[in-house]
Amino acid sequence: MGLENYEVLEVNAQESQIVQLDAVERANVDSQVATAKQYPRDIRRSIDNSVVMATMNGETAQSCGYALPRGGKPITGPSVHLAKIIVSNWGNMRTEAKVVQITEKQVISRGTAWDLETNVASAFEVRRSIIDKYGKRYSDDMITVTGNAANSIAYRNAVFAVIPKAITDRVYHAAQKFITGDLSDADKLLKKRASVINAFKNDYGVLEEEVIKLCGKQTSNQINANELSLLIGIIQSLKDGDTTVDELMKPIRGTKEARHENVKSALLDNDKTDDK
Repeated sequence: MGLENYEVLEVNAQESQIVQLDAVERANVDSQVATAKQYPRDIRRSIDNSVVMATMNGETAQSCGYALPRGGKPITGPSVHLAKIIVSNWGNMRTEAKVVQITEKQVISRGTAWDLETNVASAFEVRRSIIDKYGKRYSDDMITVTGNAANSIAYRNAVFAVIPKAITDRVYHAAQKFITGDLSDADKLLKKRASVINAFKNDYGVLEEEVIKLCGKQTSNQINANELSLLIGIIQSLKDGDTTVDELMKPIRGTKEARHENVKSALLDNDKTDDK
């Protein structure tokens, strides 16, 4: 269920018929457009309110970003949670994400976003595999989970194609700064670093040595604010189902045999330390 198992496609507005309306719905939309023109958004207030919501607490701020190591380089960006926060404060928008088709091998989701005030619309389709590594089709429950994950990605891409990047970046960077907290001295940095490393170990069974490799570093002392932000984003991606521990750690652990050897080696090192 990792990122490599889905395909994201931008959909042409005319081909996809982003807005398919009957007479009653068209009248409703016309009313919403008229209201949007009559009560235009206050951009500064929309940004300020979005920042306040995104930085309300650590958990909310953490949910605003994702991070995934791919090809030796991290892919980072604003998450679907941030998209929903901005949409709720941006106003005058119609947004939707839904599964439009389930084939034998894929679930296909479509996300749409339409700014009623500027008349800018976008649609994205996400195709995600529902075949496991043994070639078997997922169960109905897993197909539902996969569909929900695909919906989130499609929604996120559609929204961020409509809302200006300058707006998104302002809120995203505020959230990223908030999640690392005050790292102005060594003690605070050490405390935050230990907290993040322990989260990987306790919640996902990822060893400290593996966390260091995720950052592309050699020692834990090299993990600073930027690396902590990356690691927190990875944790959020694991929570959201954008990736799994096995997919995340495959480049580092390799085969199961190599993983067992790494764990065994780490345990032996701990035993030696205890004996001293």
